[in-house]
Amino acid sequence: MSVNDLDLERVVTIKAINCDDILRNRLYSFGIIAGSQICVTAKSLAKKTIEIKINQSKVALRYSEAINIKVG
Repeated sequence: MSVNDLDLERVVTIKAINCDDILRNRLYSFGIIAGSQICVTAKSLAKKTIEIKINQSKVALRYSEAINIKVG
């Protein structure tokens, strides 16, 4: 399951991040790493943008970025 599939406010753990090094480094800079707990706090109407909460920060991700974050 990826972040895109999550319901709002459901807390899950990141299992893996499957992407190229450039995107991985960008996600790491936001603290998005395997083992972290996240939840989806908002989705745009077209679901092209997803807002997640990780630690005490909120980060907006594109659909194409969020689909690479596997959670369980």
